[in-house]
Amino acid sequence: MRVKFAPLILIGISAAWGMAFVVMKDVIERQDLYSFLATRFLIATLVLILIKPNVLKRIDRDLLLKGVAAGVFLGSGYIMQTLGLLHTSISITGFVTGLYVILTPILGWALLGHKHGKITWWSAIVATIGLGVLSIHGTSVDIGAIYVLISAVLFALHILALGQWSKSLDTYALTIVQLSTCTVIMGVVSAINGYQAPPDRIAWQVIIFTAVICTSLAFIIQTWAQSILAPTKVAVILTAEVVFAAIFAVLFHNDPFTLRTGIGGALVVGAMYVIVLLEP
Repeated sequence: MRVKFAPLILIGISAAWGMAFVVMKDVIERQDLYSFLATRFLIATLVLILIKPNVLKRIDRDLLLKGVAAGVFLGSGYIMQTLGLLHTSISITGFVTGLYVILTPILGWALLGHKHGKITWWSAIVATIGLGVLSIHGTSVDIGAIYVLISAVLFALHILALGQWSKSLDTYALTIVQLSTCTVIMGVVSAINGYQAPPDRIAWQVIIFTAVICTSLAFIIQTWAQSILAPTKVAVILTAEVVFAAIFAVLFHNDPFTLRTGIGGALVVGAMYVIVLLEP
Protein backbone atom coordinates (compact mmCIF):
# COMPACT_ATOMS: atom_id res chain seq x y z
CA MET A 1 0.00 0.00 0.00
CA ARG A 2 2.80 2.43 0.90
CA VAL A 3 4.54 1.72 -2.42
CA LYS A 4 1.36 2.68 -4.31
CA PHE A 5 0.68 5.72 -2.12
CA ALA A 6 4.18 7.24 -2.27
CA PRO A 7 4.09 8.20 -6.00
CA LEU A 8 0.77 10.01 -5.54
CA ILE A 9 2.16 12.11 -2.69
CA LEU A 10 5.31 12.86 -4.69
CA ILE A 11 3.12 14.16 -7.53
CA GLY A 12 1.51 16.55 -5.04
CA ILE A 13 4.97 17.78 -4.04
CA SER A 14 5.83 18.24 -7.71
CA ALA A 15 2.77 20.47 -8.08
CA ALA A 16 3.90 22.63 -5.15
CA TRP A 17 7.41 22.93 -6.60
CA GLY A 18 5.94 23.84 -9.99
CA MET A 19 3.99 26.67 -8.36
CA ALA A 20 7.15 27.77 -6.53
CA PHE A 21 8.90 28.49 -9.86
CA VAL A 22 6.10 30.89 -10.75
CA VAL A 23 5.69 32.72 -7.43
CA MET A 24 9.43 33.03 -6.67
CA LYS A 25 10.37 34.70 -9.95
CA ASP A 26 9.11 38.19 -9.07
CA VAL A 27 10.23 38.07 -5.44
CA ILE A 28 13.89 37.21 -6.08
CA GLU A 29 14.04 40.12 -8.52
CA ARG A 30 13.19 42.40 -5.58
CA GLN A 31 15.06 40.68 -2.74
CA ASP A 32 18.60 39.33 -2.50
CA LEU A 33 18.25 35.66 -3.43
CA TYR A 34 20.51 34.41 -0.63
CA SER A 35 18.45 36.34 1.92
CA PHE A 36 15.30 34.84 0.42
CA LEU A 37 16.69 31.32 0.73
CA ALA A 38 18.08 31.90 4.24
CA THR A 39 14.67 33.07 5.47
CA ARG A 40 12.89 30.23 3.67
CA PHE A 41 15.06 27.46 5.12
CA LEU A 42 15.17 28.98 8.60
CA ILE A 43 11.36 29.04 8.76
CA ALA A 44 11.14 25.52 7.34
CA THR A 45 13.55 24.17 9.94
CA LEU A 46 11.85 25.95 12.86
CA VAL A 47 8.43 24.65 11.78
CA LEU A 48 9.65 21.04 11.91
CA ILE A 49 11.38 21.51 15.27
CA LEU A 50 8.34 23.21 16.81
CA ILE A 51 6.06 20.37 15.67
CA LYS A 52 8.27 17.60 17.10
CA PRO A 53 10.99 19.02 19.36
CA ASN A 54 11.71 15.62 20.96
CA VAL A 55 12.97 14.32 17.62
CA LEU A 56 16.24 16.18 18.21
CA LYS A 57 17.14 13.46 20.72
CA ARG A 58 17.23 10.93 17.87
CA ILE A 59 20.08 12.70 16.10
CA ASP A 60 23.24 10.65 16.60
CA ARG A 61 26.65 11.02 14.96
CA ASP A 62 25.83 8.80 11.98
CA LEU A 63 22.57 10.62 11.20
CA LEU A 64 24.23 14.00 11.68
CA LEU A 65 27.07 13.29 9.25
CA LYS A 66 24.79 11.85 6.57
CA GLY A 67 22.18 14.56 7.04
CA VAL A 68 24.79 17.30 6.71
CA ALA A 69 26.16 15.72 3.52
CA ALA A 70 22.66 15.49 2.02
CA GLY A 71 21.99 19.06 3.15
CA VAL A 72 25.13 20.35 1.43
CA PHE A 73 23.96 18.82 -1.86
CA LEU A 74 20.46 20.22 -1.36
CA GLY A 75 21.46 23.70 -0.20
CA SER A 76 24.09 24.15 -2.90
CA GLY A 77 21.57 22.96 -5.47
CA TYR A 78 19.01 25.54 -4.36
CA ILE A 79 21.59 28.34 -4.52
CA MET A 80 22.50 27.40 -8.09
CA GLN A 81 18.86 26.90 -9.13
CA THR A 82 17.65 30.20 -7.69
CA LEU A 83 20.66 32.05 -9.12
CA GLY A 84 19.78 30.55 -12.49
CA LEU A 85 16.12 31.54 -12.15
CA LEU A 86 17.27 35.11 -11.57
CA HIS A 87 19.11 35.11 -14.90
CA THR A 88 16.81 33.06 -17.14
CA SER A 89 13.17 32.17 -17.70
CA ILE A 90 10.88 29.94 -15.65
CA SER A 91 10.65 27.39 -18.47
CA ILE A 92 14.42 27.13 -19.02
CA THR A 93 14.96 26.82 -15.27
CA GLY A 94 12.35 24.08 -15.13
CA PHE A 95 13.83 22.12 -18.01
CA VAL A 96 17.45 22.25 -16.91
CA THR A 97 16.53 21.44 -13.31
CA GLY A 98 14.56 18.49 -14.66
CA LEU A 99 17.72 17.04 -16.17
CA TYR A 100 18.29 15.33 -12.82
CA VAL A 101 15.91 12.71 -14.22
CA ILE A 102 18.67 11.48 -16.52
CA LEU A 103 21.59 12.49 -14.28
CA THR A 104 20.29 10.37 -11.39
CA PRO A 105 20.61 6.97 -13.13
CA ILE A 106 23.85 8.02 -14.84
CA LEU A 107 25.50 9.14 -11.59
CA GLY A 108 24.01 6.17 -9.74
CA TRP A 109 25.58 3.84 -12.29
CA ALA A 110 28.91 5.71 -12.35
CA LEU A 111 29.33 6.32 -8.61
CA LEU A 112 27.38 3.53 -6.93
CA GLY A 113 27.23 0.77 -9.52
CA HIS A 114 23.43 0.88 -9.76
CA LYS A 115 21.96 -1.37 -12.40
CA HIS A 116 18.89 -0.18 -14.31
CA GLY A 117 16.48 -1.96 -16.61
CA LYS A 118 15.50 -0.77 -20.06
CA ILE A 119 12.25 0.71 -18.73
CA THR A 120 14.16 3.02 -16.37
CA TRP A 121 16.56 4.22 -19.04
CA TRP A 122 13.89 4.75 -21.68
CA SER A 123 11.59 6.51 -19.21
CA ALA A 124 14.40 8.86 -18.21
CA ILE A 125 15.24 9.58 -21.86
CA VAL A 126 11.60 10.18 -22.83
CA ALA A 127 11.07 12.45 -19.80
CA THR A 128 14.16 14.46 -20.76
CA ILE A 129 12.93 14.83 -24.34
CA GLY A 130 9.55 15.90 -23.03
CA LEU A 131 11.11 18.51 -20.78
CA GLY A 132 13.06 19.86 -23.75
CA VAL A 133 9.96 20.06 -25.94
CA LEU A 134 8.10 21.75 -23.11
CA SER A 135 10.65 24.37 -22.23
CA ILE A 136 13.44 25.01 -24.73
CA HIS A 137 12.81 27.77 -27.29
CA GLY A 138 15.77 28.38 -29.54
CA THR A 139 19.35 27.16 -29.24
CA SER A 140 21.05 29.79 -27.09
CA VAL A 141 22.52 28.84 -23.73
CA ASP A 142 22.91 31.62 -21.15
CA ILE A 143 24.71 31.83 -17.82
CA GLY A 144 21.43 31.16 -16.02
CA ALA A 145 21.13 27.78 -17.72
CA ILE A 146 24.68 26.89 -16.66
CA TYR A 147 23.88 27.68 -13.02
CA VAL A 148 20.76 25.53 -13.19
CA LEU A 149 22.64 22.66 -14.84
CA ILE A 150 25.00 22.61 -11.83
CA SER A 151 21.93 22.54 -9.58
CA ALA A 152 20.58 19.53 -11.50
CA VAL A 153 23.79 17.61 -10.77
CA LEU A 154 23.55 18.52 -7.08
CA PHE A 155 19.87 17.52 -6.88
CA ALA A 156 20.69 14.18 -8.51
CA LEU A 157 23.40 13.62 -5.88
CA HIS A 158 20.88 14.54 -3.16
CA ILE A 159 18.39 11.98 -4.48
CA LEU A 160 21.09 9.31 -4.59
CA ALA A 161 22.25 10.17 -1.06
CA LEU A 162 18.72 9.81 0.31
CA GLY A 163 18.34 6.57 -1.59
CA GLN A 164 21.43 5.22 0.20
CA TRP A 165 20.62 6.47 3.71
CA SER A 166 16.90 7.07 4.24
CA LYS A 167 15.99 3.41 4.75
CA SER A 168 18.10 3.10 7.91
CA LEU A 169 17.64 6.56 9.43
CA ASP A 170 14.78 8.42 11.10
CA THR A 171 12.95 10.34 8.35
CA TYR A 172 11.95 13.34 10.46
CA ALA A 173 15.33 13.77 12.15
CA LEU A 174 17.16 13.37 8.84
CA THR A 175 15.00 16.07 7.27
CA ILE A 176 15.68 18.49 10.14
CA VAL A 177 19.44 18.00 9.78
CA GLN A 178 19.25 18.52 6.01
CA LEU A 179 17.24 21.73 6.31
CA SER A 180 19.38 23.00 9.21
CA THR A 181 22.44 22.54 7.02
CA CYS A 182 20.76 24.49 4.22
CA THR A 183 19.89 27.25 6.69
CA VAL A 184 23.52 27.56 7.81
CA ILE A 185 24.79 27.65 4.21
CA MET A 186 22.25 30.30 3.14
CA GLY A 187 22.72 32.25 6.36
CA VAL A 188 26.49 32.53 5.95
CA VAL A 189 26.26 33.56 2.30
CA SER A 190 23.48 36.11 2.95
CA ALA A 191 25.40 37.57 5.92
CA ILE A 192 28.49 38.05 3.74
CA ASN A 193 26.40 39.83 1.11
CA GLY A 194 24.35 41.78 3.65
CA TYR A 195 21.08 40.18 4.75
CA GLN A 196 17.88 41.78 3.41
CA ALA A 197 14.52 41.18 5.07
CA PRO A 198 11.54 40.39 2.82
CA PRO A 199 10.51 43.73 1.29
CA ASP A 200 6.72 43.45 1.51
CA ARG A 201 3.69 41.31 2.36
CA ILE A 202 3.75 39.47 -0.98
CA ALA A 203 7.37 38.46 -0.42
CA TRP A 204 6.52 37.15 3.06
CA GLN A 205 3.61 35.13 1.65
CA VAL A 206 5.86 33.54 -0.97
CA ILE A 207 8.55 32.74 1.62
CA ILE A 208 6.02 31.14 3.99
CA PHE A 209 4.49 29.07 1.16
CA THR A 210 7.87 27.86 -0.08
CA ALA A 211 9.12 27.25 3.47
CA VAL A 212 6.17 25.32 4.88
CA ILE A 213 4.76 23.51 1.83
CA CYS A 214 7.68 23.32 -0.60
CA THR A 215 10.37 22.69 2.00
CA SER A 216 9.23 21.37 5.41
CA LEU A 217 6.42 19.17 4.11
CA ALA A 218 8.05 18.38 0.77
CA PHE A 219 11.32 17.03 2.12
CA ILE A 220 9.68 15.03 4.89
CA ILE A 221 7.67 13.33 2.14
CA GLN A 222 10.61 12.90 -0.24
CA THR A 223 12.85 11.45 2.47
CA TRP A 224 10.08 9.02 3.48
CA ALA A 225 9.30 8.09 -0.14
CA GLN A 226 12.95 7.32 -0.83
CA SER A 227 12.93 4.71 1.90
CA ILE A 228 10.38 2.88 -0.29
CA LEU A 229 11.08 3.78 -3.94
CA ALA A 230 14.24 3.55 -6.05
CA PRO A 231 16.10 6.85 -6.62
CA THR A 232 15.55 6.87 -10.41
CA LYS A 233 11.82 6.25 -9.98
CA VAL A 234 11.63 9.21 -7.58
CA ALA A 235 13.56 11.39 -10.04
CA VAL A 236 11.18 10.59 -12.92
CA ILE A 237 8.08 11.27 -10.79
CA LEU A 238 9.46 14.61 -9.59
CA THR A 239 9.92 15.83 -13.17
CA ALA A 240 6.18 16.47 -13.13
CA GLU A 241 7.06 19.76 -11.40
CA VAL A 242 7.95 21.22 -14.81
CA VAL A 243 4.56 20.25 -16.23
CA PHE A 244 2.87 21.91 -13.28
CA ALA A 245 5.09 24.97 -13.71
CA ALA A 246 3.91 25.26 -17.30
CA ILE A 247 0.26 24.85 -16.28
CA PHE A 248 0.54 27.46 -13.52
CA ALA A 249 2.37 29.84 -15.86
CA VAL A 250 -0.61 29.60 -18.23
CA LEU A 251 -3.14 30.08 -15.43
CA PHE A 252 -1.43 32.85 -13.46
CA HIS A 253 0.99 34.52 -15.90
CA ASN A 254 -1.23 34.35 -18.99
CA ASP A 255 1.39 32.34 -20.87
CA PRO A 256 -0.14 30.79 -24.00
CA PHE A 257 -0.90 27.06 -23.97
CA THR A 258 0.60 25.71 -27.20
CA LEU A 259 0.77 22.36 -28.97
CA ARG A 260 4.42 22.27 -27.90
CA THR A 261 3.38 22.56 -24.26
CA GLY A 262 0.83 19.79 -24.64
CA ILE A 263 3.25 17.38 -26.36
CA GLY A 264 6.06 18.04 -23.89
CA GLY A 265 3.78 17.60 -20.91
CA ALA A 266 2.36 14.37 -22.34
CA LEU A 267 5.86 12.90 -22.77
CA VAL A 268 6.82 13.72 -19.18
CA VAL A 269 3.60 12.35 -17.72
CA GLY A 270 3.81 9.28 -19.96
CA ALA A 271 7.36 8.51 -18.81
CA MET A 272 6.31 8.93 -15.20
CA TYR A 273 3.31 6.65 -15.69
CA VAL A 274 5.37 3.91 -17.34
CA ILE A 275 8.15 3.80 -14.74
CA VAL A 276 5.75 3.86 -11.79
CA LEU A 277 3.57 1.03 -13.13
CA LEU A 278 6.03 -1.17 -14.99
CA GLU A 279 9.43 -0.88 -13.32
CA PRO A 280 9.75 -3.19 -10.30
